[in-house]
Amino acid sequence: QVQLVESGGAFVQPGGSLRLSCEGSGIIFSISTMGWYRRVPGKERELVVSITSGGSTNYADSVKGRFTISRDNTKNAVYLQMNSLKPEDTAVYFCNAKRLGITGYNYWGQGTQVTVSS
Repeated sequence: QVQLVESGGAFVQPGGSLRLSCEGSGIIFSISTMGWYRRVPGKERELVVSITSGGSTNYADSVKGRFTISRDNTKNAVYLQMNSLKPEDTAVYFCNAKRLGITGYNYWGQGTQVTVSS
């Protein structure tokens, strides 16, 4: 059974920082493209950043220079360091693991709430 568990969401003031963690089981992290997505009420879930098995990253323009994704395959974990947080970063953040192909998959965590407000 595949599980992705996010943690680290919190209430933070504008300009603050948070580090989200996602730990998984049941899949081989090292061959997975890992991603962080977010969703605000009334809107579609959007990609924040993804990192391929080879380490290539793809950041949303809105977070470039402020957010950093990293992964530790030995711990089956992926992290999202979020700096200079803005109120518009408020959302539920989801961890995603995917792999294309015949043996591909697309798994989601349950989400963690990030609220940026003064």
